[in-house]
Amino acid sequence: MTYGTADLGDEGAGPKSTLASTVYHQLRDDLLCGVLETESKLRVEWVVSRYGAGASPVREALNRLASEGLLGRHDQRGFFLMPVSAEELEELTRTRCWLEERALRESIAHRTPEWEERLVLALHRLARAPRRLPDEPSSNNPDWEKLHRSFHRALIAACRSHWLVGFCDQLSDQASRYRLMSQVSPAIERDDLGEHRLIAERTLDGDADGAVEALLSHYRLTAAMCMERFAQDEQAKAGAGKALRGRK
Repeated sequence: MTYGTADLGDEGAGPKSTLASTVYHQLRDDLLCGVLETESKLRVEWVVSRYGAGASPVREALNRLASEGLLGRHDQRGFFLMPVSAEELEELTRTRCWLEERALRESIAHRTPEWEERLVLALHRLARAPRRLPDEPSSNNPDWEKLHRSFHRALIAACRSHWLVGFCDQLSDQASRYRLMSQVSPAIERDDLGEHRLIAERTLDGDADGAVEALLSHYRLTAAMCMERFAQDEQAKAGAGKALRGRK
């Protein structure tokens, strides 16, 4: 499994690699934004039709996404969306908290004026972007999603380890679908901007313990909202099964 989000076309050069890179980024964005949530399998023919590319660059893009853990792959049976589960979410959240705590502490310890400016700017841009699309209140704003990712990346950018940043990026990718689930949980309310502002303020103040506490609380609240959604789904399934048995 690789880390980070390097461009498939960076190394070489040809039209096929360039096209594969385009498909990779389009498909990756759709995966992380939940656009393909209803598709359990990703047949090469379907991807070719959807993204308007040939089978060879499509396979290259699919293999890259599978190597990053964003897709599953069965020998001789093609690719599929990785399932979500409460067990995986628990492990993912725990691991992400471990790594990002270290990355954030290192960034604060090795802060620079340039890093501080980058973090302030990332928060400012995030604060100005609406989370939902104005014409579609139920849909996420893709620009907000990118700015949200940039904010969290800016937090740890001064940690002096591209390996650590890469691993954190990879975990962030895996957490994206769960974060989308958390947004439809009506049982828990949150102040997204307030949470991000608190993390940034404590970070810029050099309060490593306080910044870590705010960041980990932010991730754990997202996980709790996802768990609530899992519980709701289980209750719905149980209710449907009971109703079905009652009709027999």
